[in-house]
Amino acid sequence: MSKMKNIVWPQVFLFGDSITQFSFQLNGFGSEIANKLARKCDVVNRGLSGYNTRWAKVVLPRILPPTVSNPPVAVTVFFGANDCSLADKNPQQHVPCEEFAQNLKDMVKYLASVGVPNDKVIFISPPPLHEVSWEKECILKGCSLNRLNSVTGQYAQACVQTAGQCGVDVLDLWSLMQKDGQDFTVYLSDGLHLSAKGNQFVAEHLWRLLERRVADLPFILPYWGDVDAKNPEISLLND
Repeated sequence: MSKMKNIVWPQVFLFGDSITQFSFQLNGFGSEIANKLARKCDVVNRGLSGYNTRWAKVVLPRILPPTVSNPPVAVTVFFGANDCSLADKNPQQHVPCEEFAQNLKDMVKYLASVGVPNDKVIFISPPPLHEVSWEKECILKGCSLNRLNSVTGQYAQACVQTAGQCGVDVLDLWSLMQKDGQDFTVYLSDGLHLSAKGNQFVAEHLWRLLERRVADLPFILPYWGDVDAKNPEISLLND
């Protein structure tokens, strides 16, 4: 018998802040995407709660090192909710909008250097912020309101503009969730993070962008009904 070949599972990387980190919770958008890609692709959650693009740019080479042998088939870059913190209220997480845009460009450049071209990268803008709800969370933590929806919108716009400059797709949650004056609060659990409905919204819109990138991925390993019961090795050890 010839030497057995290991199975190389394709990967989709979800890179972002707490909104991404929480996406594998029950009804999370990451869980939904992973379910759609079961037996075709691993969906890897690399969400880092509290992180901004300044820190994300630094750790990205540790998450996807230059020596990676199996580059992801797609990478989402979902930051901005922390970068847009008000400089006078939350200086630790705040990143100026111009630097935010440059950090996104730098991450796209690095991803291309490790085998993830621009057409496999998807930016996701921060969702809108409901200030009344988020202020309640801030007060519980002993601080004052440290973000504004209007400022979040500036970062979302920068995300969209940078995506155009880099030639990558973008999911503009800030605009979509407020389209036609709809009540965007139903998409948020605490004014900033996603509710179950918000996760569903992201999953549906993100899948439209991901689907063509993963459409050609084969089903990994034979369907159980196709396995030779008398000699399973024939079915399971051949490509």
